[in-house]
Amino acid sequence: MDDAARTVNGSVRVGSSASRENPPGKGEKLADWADGRLGIYGLAKANMRKVFPDHWSFMLGEVCLYSFLILILTGIYLTLFFEPSGAEVVYHGSYEPMNGIIMTKAYESTLHISFDVRGGLLIRQIHHWAALVFVAGMFVHMMRVFFTGAFRKPREVNWLFGWTLLFLAILTGLTGYSLPDDLLSGTGVRFADGAILSIPIVGSYLSMFLFGGEFPGHDIISRFFPIHVLLLPGIMLGLVVAHLILVFYHKHTQYPGPGRDQKSVVGMPFLPVYMAKAGGFFFLTFGILAIIGAIATINPVWAFGPYRPDLVTTGAQPDWYLGFSEGLIRVMPGWEINGWGHTLELGVLIPFSLFPLFLVAIGVYPFVEAWITGDKREHHILDRPRNVPVRTALGVAWLSIYFVLLIGGGNDVVATHLHLSINSITWFVRISVFVVPVLAFITTKRICLGLQRRDRDKVLHGRETGLIKMLPHGEYIEVHEPLGQDSLFVLTQHEQNPPYEIGPLEDANGVRRKVTLVQRARASLAKSMFGPDTHIPKPTQEEYRELTSGDHH
Repeated sequence: MDDAARTVNGSVRVGSSASRENPPGKGEKLADWADGRLGIYGLAKANMRKVFPDHWSFMLGEVCLYSFLILILTGIYLTLFFEPSGAEVVYHGSYEPMNGIIMTKAYESTLHISFDVRGGLLIRQIHHWAALVFVAGMFVHMMRVFFTGAFRKPREVNWLFGWTLLFLAILTGLTGYSLPDDLLSGTGVRFADGAILSIPIVGSYLSMFLFGGEFPGHDIISRFFPIHVLLLPGIMLGLVVAHLILVFYHKHTQYPGPGRDQKSVVGMPFLPVYMAKAGGFFFLTFGILAIIGAIATINPVWAFGPYRPDLVTTGAQPDWYLGFSEGLIRVMPGWEINGWGHTLELGVLIPFSLFPLFLVAIGVYPFVEAWITGDKREHHILDRPRNVPVRTALGVAWLSIYFVLLIGGGNDVVATHLHLSINSITWFVRISVFVVPVLAFITTKRICLGLQRRDRDKVLHGRETGLIKMLPHGEYIEVHEPLGQDSLFVLTQHEQNPPYEIGPLEDANGVRRKVTLVQRARASLAKSMFGPDTHIPKPTQEEYRELTSGDHH
């Protein structure tokens, strides 16, 4: 009998050779080693099964993330061939129309990447398209967060992270498309130099420091290059990681629905479902950007030629995300103040100051709304934009300003394509900047209130079926179908808390209370944003029971 197993008193005893378990594999050993030193198992067990809600609008943030990764990958490839130098050379390359022309090494290396490096032009265009998609994705993503109130406690810091990422992305785009030193990008840098020079007292010193002398200098490209490829992307990468950590820590927001409240989340686990979908979406984003980069030409630097300070291209436009700032300057009257041998260029300084003020207003809005409402609770359920009409109207008004100024920033292109007078377009934009936001605000608020009324009618009377029924006494009525409990919950779950009020100005003894100007301002803002005129009262349980009970429903 084999000594590996012996029968003792009717039982089987496993011998020494069978008593040894199968030795652990190399992967298991590595996992045990890492867990013993880093505690990975406990961390993974707590987070890998974390539930994430599913909604198409949440993919906007993923588009930003994947575009950023694609920017890093394509940017690494481009840095291998780009030469960030302002030194002048005579071009002798494969692009015949440029042979014999004096240009900088930066522009020469850009032509080399476009025509001589295998896949260089494709990578250049993927990089540029990914930059546009990255900024557009962040812009739309932040608008989604704004309109749904996803910036409320405890996510104010995450809002600031996203706002900083958007601002840094704009700066990175400015430094990036300035690197090729073609006539288009050089005109954009000249525009930025003019804005810097408009700053009183220190403007000329800042310009000299930035360009290493009088514009255009020879140092700007070599200075933009490390800022574009190291400094700004490094900061942005850190912010992206911090942003994702906070998303994990706070749990993801979700739209209102059955089973969803401030403590529970309805969705899919992070592993394996969400990761599988996210991986597929990354390759889908990469594939679409590769197709666009292959078939849609963008930034053809060979068509513009090298930059010369005495020339400017027709239709010299920045990328769309900077059209807002250029529109401010183009439509501003050429006001200036001359005195004591100095000129204060208000036509540039005022718009140059308004652009960061607009951005700052966006960044601090969550804190302003929290101060107005005095709400210190955590919010994990999103608002329906119609239920917060003033906030929604403010967002639409801001968007209307942006698009009006975008027309102003491209007034020459609009004039040539539509055969219009550039002066007429400029005056249209000047007037629209003040008129269009007001109209957009009023219209959006009325639309939101109308949608609230429709929701109220749906709750009380049900959904219209289109079926007409004749009653015994000859009256015709339309049959309404009662809503299900899920729909009723979505339409009635939002809160309608009374806004902050100062209260009586005198106490019970007739002594006048001291009310500060800040309290008055807060009460006025609270009434205008969350007062009775900003919402349609939700149906009460008594109203619902009265209409749904009996035969008269």
